[in-house]
Amino acid sequence: QVLCTGGWWPHNWGRWPRGNGWNFFAADSRNEVAERIGYITRVQSFSACHRLHSPTLSDEVNKRIFGKCNNPNGHGHNYKVEVTVRGKIDRHTGMVMNITDLKQHIEEVIMIPLDHKNLDKDVPYFANVVSTTENVAVYIWDNMVKQLPANLLYEVKIHETDKNIVVYRGE
Repeated sequence: QVLCTGGWWPHNWGRWPRGNGWNFFAADSRNEVAERIGYITRVQSFSACHRLHSPTLSDEVNKRIFGKCNNPNGHGHNYKVEVTVRGKIDRHTGMVMNITDLKQHIEEVIMIPLDHKNLDKDVPYFANVVSTTENVAVYIWDNMVKQLPANLLYEVKIHETDKNIVVYRGE
């Protein structure tokens, strides 16, 4: 249910009970709905292997910093990525963006280049960048912003494990 309040709002706002199924949108006498900001998150999983190893550090220092993740044979993860966009909810479509378009961008940026790959050997970006989850998030961010309309990407969140989660917002 939607109530357009015309000139009635805001002085009577508190008189309506909340949680009763009504959505309140401020509107003027021309019935123009105020802009609303929405967030859409699409979740995608991919599998990849890598080795945490910095070529600028000695083998001894790499082993000390990265521990078992510095195994010369590498190790793998089943990553879960959440890509969130933020924008105005279009009053005609009711969408921030078409979720099908977001799904396609995720396919191009995440699935094709990263899924079932050795990040260090198969993804040129990681030839000189340590493939930490933080840097994977930066990689995804940098490539998603090239695909999406300006200022729409809000957050990239990667679950490396159930307990290890990285969030990157382009900062």
